[in-house]
Amino acid sequence: MQTPEDIARTATVKWVGDVAKGHGDITTQSGKVSATYSFGTRFSGDPGSNPEELLAASHAACFTMALSLGLTRAGHAPSSLETTAVVHLHRIDSGFEISKIDLATAAHVTGLADDRFQEIAHASKDGCPISKALRAVPVSLAATLAS
Repeated sequence: MQTPEDIARTATVKWVGDVAKGHGDITTQSGKVSATYSFGTRFSGDPGSNPEELLAASHAACFTMALSLGLTRAGHAPSSLETTAVVHLHRIDSGFEISKIDLATAAHVTGLADDRFQEIAHASKDGCPISKALRAVPVSLAATLAS
């Protein structure tokens, strides 16, 4: 059994062919995520996944769990949270870079003032492990507390 000190997660990618015409298959350790990707899925909107989409999913999931934890610890367990992450891939002279990530979350929480909610949401953004791993990238947060 793994303890929180030694958890490791894996994903495997198999790529076949050159970058322009090749394709890859992504599989996660759990088997719950399986996707194909290619130059076309990454840059042309072809059907399939891409690394930035997977990063967005990871960041949204991590932040949302951290926000749920923060709200619960503050005595205001959410009835629901919905988060969208947008990963911006930007062309630069030497290729591409992730220039920023925008998180937007909507929370249904009773009995919590918006200023306290904003405090918890921003602390959750800064404290989630994926945010910490991505500190080289600016991350914005728009947090909405539904009444």
